[in-house]
Amino acid sequence: MANGRFISYLRVSTARQGASGLGLEAQREAVARYLNGGNWTLLQELVEVESGRRNDRPQIAEALRLCRLHKATLIIAKLDRLARNVHFISSLMESGVDFVACDFPEANRLTVHILAAVAEHEAAMISSRTKAALKVAKARGVQLGGMRGDRSRMSPLALQGALRSAEARKLAASRRHADLAPVIDSLRDAGASSLRQIADGLNLRGILTANGGRWSATQVKRVQPTTPACR
Repeated sequence: MANGRFISYLRVSTARQGASGLGLEAQREAVARYLNGGNWTLLQELVEVESGRRNDRPQIAEALRLCRLHKATLIIAKLDRLARNVHFISSLMESGVDFVACDFPEANRLTVHILAAVAEHEAAMISSRTKAALKVAKARGVQLGGMRGDRSRMSPLALQGALRSAEARKLAASRRHADLAPVIDSLRDAGASSLRQIADGLNLRGILTANGGRWSATQVKRVQPTTPACR
């Protein structure tokens, strides 16, 4: 029997699921069953439509903020809504927010961290097996191709590999931009007011581009589209 104040967090992976409610209602029912009876208050429900592999999810960030503000407990329907990678779980634990998963209420901070590590390892193994399968397929003469052209003419294995590759590149670019942001901000604070000056500052600090080269004004613009125009 639950007691206290709660903030619920529901997540679906696709916009279609979010619009149709598929998956959301089941999560709401799980939360309602867990909270059945007792002296409790559900302060707010937050819904996220995003891949579970991403760490920069605004709704979970808002849920944690509200939990801290109201001294509430974060409640989720299923543990896999959160435990997808170690980095995110570590951030959750560092936030100082208590949380409970309806399908695994006995889980504590240690067990969740272990489960997250296992999930991350499994994801890495899947990626490794996919790369190995693509290598074998290529050796057999299977046309792997990319995302350009008619997808219907790609083999299922090639399509899966291309989708995973695109997702990995998108995630890597997002993390790269996040890592660069504070460095570029510090260069601006130091007086760099143009793309060229920021590029020079990055080069002087020994920071390489994603391709391992030196920075130019154009490359800075790509990672910081709101940077002032180059002079």
